[in-house]
Amino acid sequence: MEKREYLIILYDYYGELLNDDNKRYFEDYYFDNLSLGEIAENYSISRNAVHKHIKTSEEKLKFYEEKLGIYNKDLSIRKKVDNIKDNNLKDKIKDILGYE
Repeated sequence: MEKREYLIILYDYYGELLNDDNKRYFEDYYFDNLSLGEIAENYSISRNAVHKHIKTSEEKLKFYEEKLGIYNKDLSIRKKVDNIKDNNLKDKIKDILGYE
């Protein structure tokens, strides 16, 4: 999996644990595809400060996954559900878990 995609997935799980500035810069960079320079200009801070916030966010997201493992647990559950032969049961479990 691509690093960018992985970080976005981790953000979906743990983004609310980041402070407001880190969330804002992360979203601008990863979701809005703004450059470091554009983000720096929008918030009147240095490009280096934006870079530091984004790197901090990435490290925190990876740390949370390392400690909590929610994403990996979810992947494991999805694989096990997909291996269920009874489609009716599989659909009920997916519905309970909120899977599509």
